[in-house]
Parts: sequence; structure tokens; C-alpha cells
Amino acid sequence: MFTEVDFTKTPVSEVYGSNSFSNALMRERLPKNIYKEIVAVQTGEKELTIEVAEVVAASMRDWAISRGASHYTHWFQPLTGITAEKHDSFIAPTGDGRVIMEFSGKELIKGEPDASSFPSGGLRATFEARGYTAWDVTSPAFLKQDKTGTTLCIPTAFISYYGHALDKKVPLLRSMDALNKQALRVLRALGNTTSKRVFTTVGPEQEYFLVDKTYFDKRPDMLLTGRTVFGNVPAKGQEMEDHYFGAIRERVAEFMRELNYELWKLGIAAKTQHNEVAPNQFEIAPVYSSTTSAVDANQLVMEMMRSVARRHGMEALLHEKPYAGVNGSGKHNNWSMGTDDGINLFDPGENPQSNARFLLFTAAVVEAVDRYALLLRSSVATSGNEHRLGANEAPPAIVSIFFGAPLTEIFDNIADGKNSNHTESGGSIKLGVTSLPSLPKDVSDRNRTSPFAFTGNKFEFRMVGSAQSIATPNTYLNVAVAQVLGEFADRLEKVANINEAIQELIKISYSKHRRVVFNGNGYSDEWVREAERRGLPNVISTPDALQVLLSGETISLFENHNVLSKDEMESRYHIYLEKYSKQVNIEAGMMIDIARRDIFPAASKYGAELARDAEAMAAIHVVSAPQEKSAKRIAELCSELYEETSKLETALTTAQDTEEPFAQAKLYNEKIRAGMEAVRARIDALEKIVSREVWPFPGYEDLLFRL
Repeated sequence: MFTEVDFTKTPVSEVYGSNSFSNALMRERLPKNIYKEIVAVQTGEKELTIEVAEVVAASMRDWAISRGASHYTHWFQPLTGITAEKHDSFIAPTGDGRVIMEFSGKELIKGEPDASSFPSGGLRATFEARGYTAWDVTSPAFLKQDKTGTTLCIPTAFISYYGHALDKKVPLLRSMDALNKQALRVLRALGNTTSKRVFTTVGPEQEYFLVDKTYFDKRPDMLLTGRTVFGNVPAKGQEMEDHYFGAIRERVAEFMRELNYELWKLGIAAKTQHNEVAPNQFEIAPVYSSTTSAVDANQLVMEMMRSVARRHGMEALLHEKPYAGVNGSGKHNNWSMGTDDGINLFDPGENPQSNARFLLFTAAVVEAVDRYALLLRSSVATSGNEHRLGANEAPPAIVSIFFGAPLTEIFDNIADGKNSNHTESGGSIKLGVTSLPSLPKDVSDRNRTSPFAFTGNKFEFRMVGSAQSIATPNTYLNVAVAQVLGEFADRLEKVANINEAIQELIKISYSKHRRVVFNGNGYSDEWVREAERRGLPNVISTPDALQVLLSGETISLFENHNVLSKDEMESRYHIYLEKYSKQVNIEAGMMIDIARRDIFPAASKYGAELARDAEAMAAIHVVSAPQEKSAKRIAELCSELYEETSKLETALTTAQDTEEPFAQAKLYNEKIRAGMEAVRARIDALEKIVSREVWPFPGYEDLLFRL
């Protein structure tokens, strides 16, 4: 049954994983032979049989019921970007007026939610409602508990009747198989005969804002869009830099403590938490885990964050740019590759063999990021992230890699055929004809302005938006790297002298693609000009960024690795375009509604009162210049607000009536957003003049500084 945990008295060791049907729990509860079968299925060595599923289902049911569960659900991730669930009870009538609690292997493996209202991008007609969920054995089942009850949640993939992927999990799993296949080919060519599987790990750093629910509830724009569509920037923002890593206030600390415990119960290793740069902005980061479980865990982090915040009288904001004038929020996707026998492929190591492996796999990532920069850019293309990318708190829309001076020197010398006797760490590097250099352990600094930075033994993809599922960015990254590794393997499998071949391959690859390596300030205008000189794409808008999904090269890439078919890729293009247009449409509609029904009446009434006061003061020969000037300025702004709101409404109607998806999205991007900025400028100017007692909404001071 659900019980509230006393965080001050309950040891973490007793709590951790208590709501997760993890491998450790399965090892305890399942027969040894069944557990071995499940592990073999998880590693791709065997397919799941119904006989094994029956045993697992019975054990999972007994465990869930013993914890108070009455229902189970196949928990999946449709293309909405959030999660979905349909609850079924365990009860089965016996015919004599009683029930027994049943849960079969078939019910564990397969579910059938109605798929008619989920985005499909044309993969099926609305009346074709059948969809299937299939158990993802690589991610543990878990219990959701609250005061309403306990539900067993089974992570699943979601496909159509005809086998099309209708979710974000299926392509991710396929991409991991593709990367495993090509990475193993490279390892075998390097002489590795022991590693059986290559997988990716991810540790997403989640940024978010907290706001007092009293103020949130009085802001309809935040309620419906997740961000403020108007708001005067306060006198103090983040310029004092006093919030970053500052002492955590008690109310926030209590929220964080409960959030940690809720996540720990689910087996999610929440590790780091701190104040971020902007006022009332924070970050939570987990220990790295396999990508599929990390994707599921991050969805739960976002969901749990909102629930726990509300229990503390707050709202958690995950929008990439909830406030103008202060930093937005991202989700730094720390991505790495490892093997089942414990090798981190991005660890420089301490011997020539590991050095060669590190340099080769790192060179493959450089080439993948350069060749598929537009694809990676599209993976983070959302309406919310469009507000954030390129501002002074986020990487620009230009995809580049940060290496740091030591690692850049190593690769430059390999590409240029030079020897080097210096590293930042004081060690010695010598580039021979047939051998590769030993490497310093710390081969890079950190660069927070870089979209894709090497940070020791992993790459940090910093462009991902805070509200996004990390499934798509990791899927695209996996496929891009798999393609390059496959081409590397094609060459290495045919050579006689592997050492010379490795060095030559790194030299050729890096020479061609080192233009994408940039160690400077990604926020600077100089970098924008330099990137253009290098020929690096700078795609600002979401509609333009999504165009790459329709290119022949992209479709061939995904089809060749059996990750997404042409139909599945085109469907995602249409879904993401439509989502972009809908989001901007909601924001514009909300702004028009607020301007006409709230701002204009309040401001014009206040202006009229000032004008009457000025007239009364003039009648008794008292100086009324301040009131008169304020009344005149308010009248001017109200007139402009009315005019700009009318223009926005007309433009919005045109966009809504446009049928071609890309043309419609471009209108929302270019016309509607510009119109919203014009309306916002008038509203924000009015907020500076109108009395606080009259202004109908909480301002930025309340939203950003009161908790």
C-alpha cells in the first residue's frame, strides 16, 4: 500500500529500487533458469518465449499485488513526446460471484491500446484504431504509487497494426542494435574477440524552474503554454550571478529531498542537484545508465518532478524558455559507448591498444557529427527550443564539437603527419609511422558554449531542450555514428597492417571533418561568421531544421540500418511540423485573448483614471503634468496594442487557413512569432507604467523571486 516516507528516518538503502522490478529483484524471485533466459533476452542473445513470460508475469503480479497494486498498464511513449498508459485491473471473475487476480505472460508481452488519437503523420487513417504495445525487457517494470493507489507499469514499445513504429522507443531500440552491429565489427577488426555487445549510456542533466503555485494559477499563459507570453523584465535578473550554485532554500530543499526519494524508490539514481543560473532555476542529474532505461527514467523524472512540486505548493516548469530576459533550460545529454565486458570506448586508456581504439571511435564521432549536423539539429528542433538556441544561455544552432587544446593537438598532428612532444598535462606524445600516441588522462577542458563537447570519457550533447524526450536525439546520434563505424569497418576488415590502417583512416577522416571542431566561444558573433566560412550549417528555425528528414540521404541512412522506413520518417516530419504549428497557434491565441480581455481593459481604465485626476488637479490649479503624461502614454500604448493585436489575429487566421504543412509552419515561424513580439512589446511597456494594484497578473518579480 502507499505510505508516505519519513525522509529523515528512512535509510536510502531501504528505499532504493523498492518500486522497481529490477534485475536484482528478478534474480531473487525468479527460478535461476528463467532469470538466465531473461538476461539472454535483454542482451539480444535469445528471443522471449511465452513459457518464460508466463513465469515472469506470475512473479511480477505477486510482487505488485503484495505492494498494493490493483491495476497494471503498458507504459509507452507515443510521438506526443510524453508518456501514455491504459490501466487494466488484475481481477478475473470466477463465475460464482468472486474474483481471482490474474496476469498472464500474454498480457505481459502484448497490450492493445486504442491508437486512433495518437499522432501518426499519415501512417494510418483515424478510423484505423488498432495499435499494439510490446514489453521492452531492457527497461525494468515499476510501480507508480500515490494516494489514489498503486499501478504496475510495464515499459513497452508501441506499433501499428501493420508494424509501423508509432512511438519513440522502437526507433531507439533499433538504433542501438544498429550501433552495436557496426561497433562490434570495428572492435573485431582491432583484434577484440571478447566483447559480445556494444551499448550506449546516457546521463541527462535536467534543468527546470520552480514557481509558487499561487502565482502560476494566476497566469493563464503559463497554464496553457508552459511559458510567459508577456512579462516585464525586473530590475534584477541573473546579472548578479548570485543564484548559480548558491545555498538551496529550505522550501526547495524539501521538494528536492522528496523528489530524490520518489526517484530512488523507482531505482533512478538521482545524484546531483543545485541552483542553476537564473532565479528559481535548478538542475537534477542522475548516474549514467543504458540509453533505453535512461530515456524511460528521464520521462519519469519530468513526471515525478511535476507531481512532487504540486505537493509542495509549486509548479515545475520544463519549457525551454519560460521567461524572457533570463536563461532558459536545457537537458544536457551525456552520451557514451561501452561494451558488455566493461570497456568505455571513449576512455583514452593507458596503452597503445586502448589509445588506438579511443582515437578511432572518437574520429568516427567527429565525422558523424559533421556529416549529419543537420540531422542532429533536427533532433532538437521544437518551438520551445527555438527560443533558447543561440541565446546567451545555450549553444547556437550551429552544430560543432569541442575537444580542448590537448586532444585537438593530437588529432591535428595525426592529420598533418606531425610529431608532438607536448601536452597540457606535461606528458610526451610521439607520433610514429605505425603506432599511435599514448594519451594524457585528462584530454579536454569543458566548454559550456559548445553544442557537442567531449568531456573526458563521453560527449555532452547540450542542444537538447528541457521538455524533450531524449529518445529522438539519441536515436539520430546512434544511427549517424553507426553509419560511420560501418564504413570504418569496411576498410579495416580488408587491410593487412591494422596499425598503419588505423592511423591512415584517422588521418583521412579527421582531415576532412575537423572543420566541425571549435574550441572557442560558441556564443560570439565571430563564431557565426567563422562557421559560415567553414561551411557549417546554421539553421535557426524549426520548420527549416525539419526539412532534412525528407532528404534522400536521411531516408537511406535510416532504412539501411533498419531504424525507420521512408513512411515512418516522413510521418515524423509531418508530426513535428504539425506540433510546431499547433504550439505557436496556442501561444498566439492565448496572447490575443489576454491582450483583449485583461490587459487592454485594465490599462485603459487606469489611464482614464489618471486623465480624470489630471483634469481635476488642473481645475484647482495644481500641477498635473506627471499624471497627464502617463495617461497620454498609456493611451498611445493601448491604441498600439489594439492595432498590433488585430494584425496578429489577421495573420493567425491566414496561418490557420494554410493547408500545406511546411508553408503553414513557416507562417507561424516568421509572421506569427513576429506579431507576438510586437504585441508583447506593448504589453511589457504598459506593465512598466500601470499600477501594480491594477495590473491583472503576477509579474516577473513574483514568478522569479518568491518561493
